[in-house]
Amino acid sequence: MPLVGHIVRETMSRVPSHVSRDDLVSAGLTALVQASQAFDASRGVPFDRYASTRIRGAVLDGLRSIDWASRSVRRRARDLDESRNRLATVLGRMPTLAEVAQAAGLTEQEAKANEDDISRAQVLSLQASTNTSLDELLPARAPSPEALIEQQEQLTYLTEAIAELPDRLRTVVEDYFFAERPMADIAADLGVTDSRISQMRAEALRLLRDALNHALEPSLVTEVGKQGGCANRRREAYFAAVAARHAQGLRRGPGSVETRVDAAG
Repeated sequence: MPLVGHIVRETMSRVPSHVSRDDLVSAGLTALVQASQAFDASRGVPFDRYASTRIRGAVLDGLRSIDWASRSVRRRARDLDESRNRLATVLGRMPTLAEVAQAAGLTEQEAKANEDDISRAQVLSLQASTNTSLDELLPARAPSPEALIEQQEQLTYLTEAIAELPDRLRTVVEDYFFAERPMADIAADLGVTDSRISQMRAEALRLLRDALNHALEPSLVTEVGKQGGCANRRREAYFAAVAARHAQGLRRGPGSVETRVDAAG
């Protein structure tokens, strides 16, 4: 996933280490799916710029919903503060970071990293609470010609990967993201609960993510369950179906995502 992966990688290098990469990838992929359906080439805006804006916005929304400091970070921060106060009383001066770390049972590097995480958390939490833009965390860079080609290929694979999803998962993706139907209505049509639709949506996004990775960034694909097990065989069959569709060069044919959505509307 060059486009989503690029934005998420930039983000992960600027946020605390406990922030989940998978959560941000899921948010970005959701935005990419929505962008692929809403994109209107007649407006003259390149798809990569349009999709990047949607993906960055979704990632930022995901960041704003995060508790920026994990429990372990906050607990260490309290321990460091208590140690700093005790040492200040005993020494009659402010202790060094090395002294505070030793008193708290940490290395100086661990103490410094924890303070960095807390400082970052305070800044980001303040920005989120005041709705201040976090765009400085995600610098926009003009893509190279090679990147534009990769992004177009990614969009093509995404369309094909959606078309090859199992029927019920494809229905969830098309109805929820493209038709923007309420989850309760989709659940009623499929005879399942709202929570099951949420699970199916997450399963579909994982499959789409893995299909794009399988085609474009194979090193990011991980096995599910036992090697050679049923789950892996089904997933490999799905990857093969996406690859076959791509090899055949099907674009907006009778079975395409766009045609089905238009017909449904």
